[in-house]
Amino acid sequence: MKPVFSIYLRDLRRAFTNPAAAVILLGLVGLPSLYAWFNIEASWDPYAQTGGIAIAVANEDKGTTIRGTPVNVGKEIAAKLADNPSVGWTFAGRAEAMRGVKHGDYYAAIVIPDNFSASLATILASEPSPATLDYYVNEKINAIAPKITSKGATGIVQEVSQSFVETASGILFGLFNEAGSELEASLPSIERVKALLFKLEAAFPEINAAADTAQRDVGLASGVVAQAQKRLPDVAALATEGQTLAEKTGALLAQSRAALAQMGPQIKQDLLSLQQLAGAARSATALLQAANPDLDAAATAATGAAKRLRTGADVAGRLGGLLEQLDAMSGASALSAPAAKLKQAQAGMLEQAKLLEGIAEAAGRGEAPAEALAGRLNALAGEGETRLGELLGAYDGEIAPRIDAALGKAADAADKAQAVLQDASAAMPDAKRVLADAASALTLGGAELAKAKAELPAAQRKIGEIADKIRAFEKDNNLADIIKLLRHNAQKESAFFAAPVLLKENKLYPIPNYGSAMSPFFTTLSLWVGAVLLVSVLTVDVDEPGVSYRSRHVYFGRYLTLGTLAVLQSLCVTLGDIYVLGAYVARPGWFVLFGMLLSAVFMLIVYTLVSVFGNVGKALAIVMLVLQLGGAGGTFPIQMAPPFFQKIHPYLPFTYAISMMREAVGGILWDIVRRCLAFTAAYAAAALVLGLALKRPINRLLAASTRKAKESRLLH
Repeated sequence: MKPVFSIYLRDLRRAFTNPAAAVILLGLVGLPSLYAWFNIEASWDPYAQTGGIAIAVANEDKGTTIRGTPVNVGKEIAAKLADNPSVGWTFAGRAEAMRGVKHGDYYAAIVIPDNFSASLATILASEPSPATLDYYVNEKINAIAPKITSKGATGIVQEVSQSFVETASGILFGLFNEAGSELEASLPSIERVKALLFKLEAAFPEINAAADTAQRDVGLASGVVAQAQKRLPDVAALATEGQTLAEKTGALLAQSRAALAQMGPQIKQDLLSLQQLAGAARSATALLQAANPDLDAAATAATGAAKRLRTGADVAGRLGGLLEQLDAMSGASALSAPAAKLKQAQAGMLEQAKLLEGIAEAAGRGEAPAEALAGRLNALAGEGETRLGELLGAYDGEIAPRIDAALGKAADAADKAQAVLQDASAAMPDAKRVLADAASALTLGGAELAKAKAELPAAQRKIGEIADKIRAFEKDNNLADIIKLLRHNAQKESAFFAAPVLLKENKLYPIPNYGSAMSPFFTTLSLWVGAVLLVSVLTVDVDEPGVSYRSRHVYFGRYLTLGTLAVLQSLCVTLGDIYVLGAYVARPGWFVLFGMLLSAVFMLIVYTLVSVFGNVGKALAIVMLVLQLGGAGGTFPIQMAPPFFQKIHPYLPFTYAISMMREAVGGILWDIVRRCLAFTAAYAAAALVLGLALKRPINRLLAASTRKAKESRLLH
């Protein structure tokens, strides 16, 4: 490191002891500041100076008459523009305006045609047509001026449109207000008539329904009475016969009760037989499960067992059906559980029979059935024996008493029916007299009801038509809301329709003027220009008689000198931005530090190019400057640049340098700063690698061409 500092300190000593060199170095330090300051000051607040942009206005509008009132919108526009200092409005005739635009006296011209007011008045016609302003612009004078003049012309159109909408809607809402006042005054009467109409309409359906129901009921009642009179003798005979039948039914139930008591042992025997039969399948499965089963004997046994099981299933089903019938007669569900078990036993026997028939068929073909099939048969047999055993155990204590109780209830019901039928037979003479009186009354009432009903349809139809129209209106509208809407303030409503949407601007990082907003770009640009100036004026080689330095010593030693000058350039530029120009900077300290860092990195990049490639490196530095002017997004958003510049944008040092300086000006987000610092460090590292690895071999390679260039006495 000693040779490096030796070169650096000798350069400083010579700079301070040589007045001519000191003056040149001071000029190099201050020159980039002038570049930045003049550009920032020139763009400080350009949009506040648009009053000097001349736009000619030629008003040829002849005006028109609307409902007897003369109107000239062109004169109103001219009067408003005369009071508007934002643009240099100049009033002239069409010929002078067009001549001035062509020769550059005016940047643009706006001609208000003679039918402008008349076109606006067509709003009252059946086919309205929009009014037109003629706008002429000379785009060769300046690139930015047409954008400003176009904005001014658009502003005129917007102002006229807003004024027209406000005026027209004001008249319209005034008429609405008058109509709303009249409706509001008449609203109580309207509501009373509407309520009466709806009440009357509501009554008609009720009256019609009542009339229809009464007429229908009279007809039905007459028919019923006539039919009852016709059937009354049959009813009397039926009551007598029913009484006799009830007596016989009671006697029969008593006999059945006694017979069923005698059949009890037989039913119990049947249950025992069914239990024994439920296990019939075991004989067949025993033959199949022998060590050497006789398939023919097994088939015969299975077929016989299947037939017995189907017979047993039939018996179990009948017993279950008998218990269900007795249970239904009792109405207490006392026999439902035994009946269900018999039905389950029947289903199990049928399943066993089906399995045995399958076994017999398989054995007949000489096939031994599966072990699982025999196991299923044994399980079904066991389940059947268990169910039937439960029924046998409960027969004497539960089932037989319940059967007797069911028959007893049926006998009681038969006795009650006999008593009711006896009372009915006694009441037949009274029923005959009542039916005769009812037939006479219904005949008279039906005739009067028909006359009253005939008068209703015509009135109902008229009332219904009126009510339907009111209802259709109220389906999507409310009269009170309509009156409220019509009674709104006409001036406020018209003002709202003229400007229904307002833009509320919220500045997250406010910068007070355009020059301050452009300071990151021009400051960064001046630092690169300063680096190029330094390598253009100062030599990057160290030629000290009698002293020999290695390539890396020369590289670092001379860079320290140039880097120091570059940092001084940065201090001059950034401090001048803040304190000379008064540019807005949210974080001044970081603005200065970022500038020093960027200046050191830019100097390293430019110095490395020139140190390695000589004069070719200077050209490369200029090329990089040109590319970064268009591709760094310093003025316009990069998204507005051509595709080529958008593609190189992420790889340019200016991209991250300008972004970092913008953070200091507007307000720092450290994640953005860290990202920019990372890329800046990567560019510095790449420059160091290039300088240390390639300086010596490329310098040797270019030594001859450099010597020849110097011999021309045109290049140094």
